[in-house]
Amino acid sequence: MTTLTPLYLLAAEEKSAEVTDWSARISWVLGLAALIALVYWLMRQGWKWRGQLQSDLPELPATPEGFADGGTLLTLSGRYHASTTAGQWLDRIVAHGLGTRSRVELTLGERGLDVVRPGATDFFVPAGALREARLDKALAGKVLPEGGLLVITWAHGDKLIDSGFRSDRAAEHRAWVDAINHLNRTTEGTAR
Repeated sequence: MTTLTPLYLLAAEEKSAEVTDWSARISWVLGLAALIALVYWLMRQGWKWRGQLQSDLPELPATPEGFADGGTLLTLSGRYHASTTAGQWLDRIVAHGLGTRSRVELTLGERGLDVVRPGATDFFVPAGALREARLDKALAGKVLPEGGLLVITWAHGDKLIDSGFRSDRAAEHRAWVDAINHLNRTTEGTAR
């Protein structure tokens, strides 16, 4: 059987507990803060570098005058997630602000797609540049449930771009896919 030392004897020992070494602790905190700042700076430099690599992308078209006069087919309020090179869901395009996530108001008309993004660059996709729309689950690091993302493929310059949107009411996505694909077929038929 072991005997337990009474607490008052332990407290009476001559050696007390180690005192915190504040200089070592502050050094560790400063070192960790410097590491976090370095990682943030490297991420920012990578973002800028990617933008320079994509600098050959032409300026985004603005909404033409009288766009609303052509007739509005659909509107959508939700989130803009990103734009990527078509078919490469992780190759984010950051040039001209296309990599900035934001709220979005989409308007589809006979003349094209108007993308209004508060706090980010607005742009317009002419009807002739629309290629297709589909439901997907992932784009540029954003993964959602199956069919939770509306992805619109469009041509800009000599590049095909996938842009991802999520409506505040996901049930609207199917109508958008049908309308854009129908508009694309009628535009192609008129061009021939």
